[in-house]
Order: sequence, then C-alpha cells, then structure tokens
Amino acid sequence: MTAQTRTETDSLGPLEIPADAYWGVHTARAIENFDITKRPISVYTELVTGLAMVKQAAARANRDIGAIDAERADLIDRAAQRVIDGEFHDQFCVGVIQGGAGTSTNMNANEVITNIALELAGREKGDYAFLHPIDHTNRSQSTNDVYPTAIKVGLSLIHVSLLDELELLRESFMRKAEEFADVLKVGRTQLQDAVPMTLGQEFHGFATTVGEDISRLRENAVLLTEISMGATAIGTGVTAKPGYAERVRMHLSEITGLPLRTAGDLVEATSDMGSFISFSASLKRNAVKVSKICNDLRLLSSGPQAGFGEINLPAKQAGSSIMPGKVNPVIPEVVNQIAYSVVGADLTVTMAAEAGQLQLNAFEPVIAHSILQSITWMRRGYHTLRVNCIDGITANRDRLGAMVGASVGVITALTPFIGYADAAALAKTALLTGRGIEELVVEAGLMTPEAVAKQLRPERLSGIEPITTTMPIVTQPDLP
Repeated sequence: MTAQTRTETDSLGPLEIPADAYWGVHTARAIENFDITKRPISVYTELVTGLAMVKQAAARANRDIGAIDAERADLIDRAAQRVIDGEFHDQFCVGVIQGGAGTSTNMNANEVITNIALELAGREKGDYAFLHPIDHTNRSQSTNDVYPTAIKVGLSLIHVSLLDELELLRESFMRKAEEFADVLKVGRTQLQDAVPMTLGQEFHGFATTVGEDISRLRENAVLLTEISMGATAIGTGVTAKPGYAERVRMHLSEITGLPLRTAGDLVEATSDMGSFISFSASLKRNAVKVSKICNDLRLLSSGPQAGFGEINLPAKQAGSSIMPGKVNPVIPEVVNQIAYSVVGADLTVTMAAEAGQLQLNAFEPVIAHSILQSITWMRRGYHTLRVNCIDGITANRDRLGAMVGASVGVITALTPFIGYADAAALAKTALLTGRGIEELVVEAGLMTPEAVAKQLRPERLSGIEPITTTMPIVTQPDLP
C-alpha cells in the first residue's frame, strides 16, 4: 500500500506531511499556527509569481558565483519556472496574515520549489539530502530580503492590470463626454444651482480625473523597483558571497522585465517600508476620487421622479423587496464600498510601517495583504463600473433642457453686460415671480432680445465660446 504521509523534521521535531504535498514541515507548522483568514497566499497570483521569480534569480546568481553547483541550480531554476508559468499555485497555502515577518511564506516557496525540483530529478518528495529547501533553494537569502522583494515584484506585476483597467475607464468617460457634448445642464456648487455647463464637460472632468491618477500611480510604482536582495538578515549581507547582490539583481531584472536597482543602504532598506506607504497612498487617492465620481453619478441619476433625474444609469437588478419597480444605483454603490476598504487598508499599511522595530519590520504580511487586496478589488470594481454602468449611461435631454430654461443661474452670463447689482436684483425677482431671466432683462431695458439670445446660446453658457464684450472699466478717484 502506498504511504499516505511522509515524515519531515525541523528544529521542533518530526511531523507527518501528506505524501502528495509539495510543501513541507515549515509550511505545515504555519498552516496550523495561522489558520485565521482562511485565505492562502495563492489568492494573490502575482505574489506567488514574484516569489518564484526571486528564487529563480537567486539560483542563477548562486550558480554564477559558485555557491550552488550547476545541476542543483538548474533544477531550482526549472522548478521555479513552472510556478511562474502558473503550476502548483495551490501548494502555496499558508495564510496571508502570519507572524514571523513572512518567514512562513518564504519557507512555503522554498519547500514547494524544492520538491518540484526533486521530482524533476527523478527523486522522491522530501529527499532533502540531495536538494534542501534552505541549504540550496534559500542559499544566499533571508526572508528579510526575499519577502519584501517578492512583494515589490508582485505589486509591479499586478498594478499594470490596474492601470489597464483605469485607462479603459478613462476612455469610457471620454466617449460619454463626446456623446453629451451638446447637452446643456445646470452646474451646481454646494448642491445649489450655479452656472450652466454641458453634461459632456462634466464627464470630461471625470475622464481627466482618472487620467491624472494613472500618471500618479505610474510615478509611485517606480519606488517598487528598489530591491534589497543580498541584504540577507539585516542588511549586512551575512552568508552571501561577494558579487551575489549584483548578480541576483541582474537576473531578476531579466526575469521580470523590470528596471530593478539595489538599494544603496541595505540596512535601511531592510527596515524601511516607505515605498509601500507611498504606493498605498496613491491607491487611496485614486479610490477616493473614483468614489467621488460615483457619488456624483448617484446624485445625477437620483429619482427618477423626485430627484435630479439628469442621467439614467443602466438598470442592473430589482432594487427592493417591497417597492415594486424600484431600481437602485448598485454599481456605483459597490465601488464606493471598495473605496472605503482601500482607505482602511491604507491606514493599516501606515500603522504597520510605523510599528516596525529596529532592523526589521515584522508586519510586512499585513502590508502585502492590504495593498494586494486593494489593487485586486479596485481592478475588479472599475471593470464592473465601466461595463455595467458607465458604458450604458443615457441623458435625460428634455429634463436637462427644461431645468436650464428655468434656471436663474443663467443670469451670471449676463453680468458683464448689465452689472452685478442689476443681475442680483433680477435674479431675486425671477425666483419670486417664476418669470424668465431673458424676459426680465429685456423688460428692464438692459439688453435687446437679440443680445440676450446671443449671450444665452449654449456655446456661450458652457464657456465653449468665450465672451467678447465686457463692461467698461470704472476707475476709482484718487483719495485725498
């Protein structure tokens, strides 16, 4: 009968491991200790890929400097490549939140890659006398340089997909800006009627907001290209041969396609989480700004009878279990909630970065989880916002036109011609009587009907066509 388990031993003693598991005793301890979130690190594919890339680069560097013989280095290299290609991710099973500053994650990677390599060599899992998770796969490394580097590689990989989704969202807003370019509406400040604009201008503003954040995220992602491989335990490079740090950086750059650079002060780099703080902050900025856009969409679509009712969001599901026919803005609402989570995650990153002591920050697992979760949810949320909401928005053109026609705010466009005092008086009269601004201005003899009509054309009201006539400048007399 085939054995159901194999025995592995660590400094705490022997432990039975499932015979078909690629992980080993260190991972088994972590599974037992950190059964908390019910979320293994494999939920973040890019983190697993980052770990495998780091191990592959280390194997190549160790081969170059003679720290590992070519046969074993090649086996580790080939095993890591299989993980990079998407195999064995289910074997990365330690919890995302763990004590030990990421040691459990590093050992999970060491054990899985080692046992894949052993199979490639035609040997049994657990035959560590030939190829060892620590002596070979973890050679010249420490969790303290592997883990933060893998996080940075993983974030660099995943953030590209977020940027792609943001660009698609920006384009969606831009298409709506073009579609609504001729739709005049009343702008609002502090929820009160302001001056006219076009609905296209409003959506163009949304597109610009998203575009600006794409640039900010790219700028902050550059901070993730500084790595600490070769630092080992605390930045002194103990156990790593001369030349290793540069060789591993070179190989990791080639593997990832990223312009990686080794930190100038490896002691500082081992303890400092500044790059994660800045990157997380840029995610928060973007999430908050997109959430604000979602607030605007919910307001503009409110009603449909007793609210603003300026635009229609696509109806995606019935909105009430008691009110027939009710439809709610569920897509903007879910993006709002994602933003609240991102804000909370950013605070978690901030506090975890601040709480590290001396030569190492022990709280990198929660930093990694917080940022990776934020990116994952933002990417998915922005996809559903675009596909299930923005692309299907329509304008209530008749309602918008009627509100502009009845708006007292249009008199602002006439103040250069009739003066602020007369404009304010006529605005008050219009509000009290319900009469139109154009009628009152002409009746007061301040402008001809033709002049009023010219200045109240949509092109002028929205600022697309500039005003060319202004009030004469009045000079004040000299004071005695």
